[in-house]
Amino acid sequence: MTRPTEGNVPAVPAHPVARDFEGLGALVTGGASGIGAAVAALLLARGARVAVLDRSTAGAPAGTLALAADVTDDEAVRRAVDAAAAEFGALHTVVSNAGTGAVGTVLDNADDEWRRVLDVNVMGMVRTARHAVPHLRRAAAGAPGCVSITQTCSIAATAGLPERALYSASKGAVLSLTLAMAADHVREGIRVNCVNPGTADTPWVGRLLDQAPDPEAERAALNARQPTGRLVTADEVAAAVVHLASPAASAVTGTALAVDGGMQGLRLRPAT
Repeated sequence: MTRPTEGNVPAVPAHPVARDFEGLGALVTGGASGIGAAVAALLLARGARVAVLDRSTAGAPAGTLALAADVTDDEAVRRAVDAAAAEFGALHTVVSNAGTGAVGTVLDNADDEWRRVLDVNVMGMVRTARHAVPHLRRAAAGAPGCVSITQTCSIAATAGLPERALYSASKGAVLSLTLAMAADHVREGIRVNCVNPGTADTPWVGRLLDQAPDPEAERAALNARQPTGRLVTADEVAAAVVHLASPAASAVTGTALAVDGGMQGLRLRPAT
């Protein structure tokens, strides 16, 4: 049996969903839309109890614990993280996904915009980890190999993309932060990894396309930039995130997993 094809995304065989997160508590920031919502839904399907932290929780998957908070507000993040840990009895998995975008060269964004994007994309992850790590330490003592932080980075951290200076700088910081956190917490039983999606078909990208003079031409250009010839789906990124967070990846830490349709590593000759 196969799942139906959506657009030009190939259908894949349907298999029974593993329940490898049974009994584990998870928190997903930015979990009410796009990649975060796909991650939260997959964690639920695999047995986790899931809390979603987002500014608006209207799109949080059914069955999650919805916690309204902004990652730029340290006290709100602390309350939300503590609430998730209290509700579940322990916190084993954190997916730090909340983020925002920016377009332009280094000439185009004012200082206030730099502060705003870095506050969300970098400091938002710092605040989440700051309040989650004490809970994760306690969980690691009783669940070795099951405790992790997985952060949403980007291909922009490792490849030079036009008109993404601010966004790339923020995601470069996320990549370095991931490696430093992995070194700091490996002996505490906390694994820290990140995923580097290519251009993903998310609401933010949809809004970006809508602002283009020719949205169809812009979508075609983004499709062509990835060797697979299409945008990455939120479900594909979620599958990578959940793999890194799962007990099956208990030997994986300090790793950046590209989910980019081959954009980072492949150099294809022009199509003829």
